[in-house]
Amino acid sequence: QVQLVESGGGLVQPGGSLRLSCAASGFTFSSYAMSWHRQAPGNRRELVAVITSGGSTSYADSVKGRFTISRDNAKNTVYLQMNSLKPEDTAVYYCYARNARDDYWGQGTQVTVSS
Repeated sequence: QVQLVESGGGLVQPGGSLRLSCAASGFTFSSYAMSWHRQAPGNRRELVAVITSGGSTSYADSVKGRFTISRDNAKNTVYLQMNSLKPEDTAVYYCYARNARDDYWGQGTQVTVSS
């Protein structure tokens, strides 16, 4: 069955870094656009970064220059490198896979930025 399993979340101080991973299985990973989304308490889920099947990337304005999305099709994994973290980056981060016919969500991983 389809699985998206996020890992790498945790507690980090402001200015610190984290690297999130999302391991995919059960579908043809290389043909899907992959993205990271986040949801803070009381807020709507928002798009953070996208990487297409061809490797093109785009980012929310709030994370440009600080976050980097990448993918390794050989490992069926998408990554989110997060640098210069701010308290407002605190949220549950979700991995999302989408193509023309299907879409799948991961279960989320908590990121907390606090001193």
